[in-house]
Amino acid sequence: MARRSKSAAATAAPIAAISGEAYGTVKPPGSRASYVQDVLRSEILSGTMPPGAPILQDAIAERLGVSITPVREALRNLESVGLVVYEANFGAKVAEFTAAEIEELYTLRATVEGLAARLAATSITEAELGPLRAAHQELRQASADGDPQAMAAASRRFHDRIARVGGRSIIARHLGWIWETHPVPIGQSVWSHPEMAAHAVESNARLLALLEARDADGAEKHMIAQVRSAATARLTGNWQPADE
Repeated sequence: MARRSKSAAATAAPIAAISGEAYGTVKPPGSRASYVQDVLRSEILSGTMPPGAPILQDAIAERLGVSITPVREALRNLESVGLVVYEANFGAKVAEFTAAEIEELYTLRATVEGLAARLAATSITEAELGPLRAAHQELRQASADGDPQAMAAASRRFHDRIARVGGRSIIARHLGWIWETHPVPIGQSVWSHPEMAAHAVESNARLLALLEARDADGAEKHMIAQVRSAATARLTGNWQPADE
């Protein structure tokens, strides 16, 4: 199920920053279709519109104060990135990942992110370690605050920096595409579950230590195990420590 994000900037916007108010009240920059798309994408990722939920176009148009045309355009765009599907005699609904698709996605991520970690460990400088340490400190603070969305954002920054150090010309670009086009709804992420989130925070701390030690084999192995742990958590609700 291919998924393409409208833009990295839209994806990076905090969910709380997107409101479901009428377009005329908010008066955001951009078109009505873009606004509807941002709202619906936010609601899908936040779990407000869960997987399989029907999408009633007339109700959305009325709620957001737009005509049906921008709603249809927004849904076509969300369909093209895999967040919305259409079924005969049913209409539009929020897309659902099968277990097989989740396994495939995380296998791909483990392979690419593992390589990025290996390459990063072989070339990372003290100057590059600084922002990584800062991102991980932000993750710890978000964990202490019990803020799942802030934890998810900080972890994403942490892993993005690793990818940019390890493969800034090709790998980081492809990883960015995977992350942007296969977003994890916050309710399905480890960050919404305190015990699993705590394990994930410590797993990132271990990964940082391996990069500081320039341990390429260890960093690759740990990253692969970490991604696989995230897959297990998403599929079963249980986190398997990356070192096991």
